[in-house]
Amino acid sequence: MLETADLTAALGRLRRVTGLPVAFGGAASADGRAMRLTDFAGTTTLALHGLVVGAGNGLGGRVLTTARAAKVDDYAADPRISHEYDKPVTAEGLRAIAAVPVAMGSSVLAVLYAGTREPLSVGARALDAMVQVALRLGTEATVRREVERRLAELEAAAALTREVPAAREWEDVRQAHADLLTIAQEVGDPVLRSRLRQVCSLLSRSGGNPDKPADPLSPRERDVLAMVAVGCSNAEAARRLGVLPETVKSYLRNAMRKLGTHGRMETVVTARRLGLLP
Repeated sequence: MLETADLTAALGRLRRVTGLPVAFGGAASADGRAMRLTDFAGTTTLALHGLVVGAGNGLGGRVLTTARAAKVDDYAADPRISHEYDKPVTAEGLRAIAAVPVAMGSSVLAVLYAGTREPLSVGARALDAMVQVALRLGTEATVRREVERRLAELEAAAALTREVPAAREWEDVRQAHADLLTIAQEVGDPVLRSRLRQVCSLLSRSGGNPDKPADPLSPRERDVLAMVAVGCSNAEAARRLGVLPETVKSYLRNAMRKLGTHGRMETVVTARRLGLLP
């Protein structure tokens, strides 16, 4: 679920926000029983490259098991961890190290480390900053998983629209469309957000008239109608789209004017008939 580029970017952020010279990490295995160190920033040897860390072993193995951040002030001398990995850690010259889990729900996807070659404690502020980096990475992975799930639903929806879908099947398509719009508002990655918008556009075109005229609505007006179509109030639509309720009302008025309609449901029905909504 985590991509190499994600880990690489996260390690760069770790070094910037903590000021620690060395950062490294790796993804956990599917069963959560081990992880392999694959990504590095600031290391001077290959001692840690490819190292497999077992759950419960060493600092990272403890984090993998407990799903909680941990640190040591002097790795080789700390009595709270096992010492299977002293040789590669010492070869890299690391002393003080902190490690944080990248989690998705109750599962640990990866462990991120940052450390120094000086016997200086990793402070609470630096550890908190590491936790925030890991939280961001976990959130991005969670969103990506949800996107992939919704994309799978889209594929199923596309298959349905080649036939004559039942009313319940159309409702599933419409709910998926509204949910994707909500997720798009919460995504920080502009590339992923653009992909979500493209998927929403595909879903919109899946219904109604295949030879529809040019779309008179703005993207935001369509978004608001998609929320209304699945039963959202103005307040709920505003929350899901990240705008004010007054803004939602304005978009609705604009959509009604453009479509020549006079009520919420009439506007939704007309938009569907024209192929502007699924």
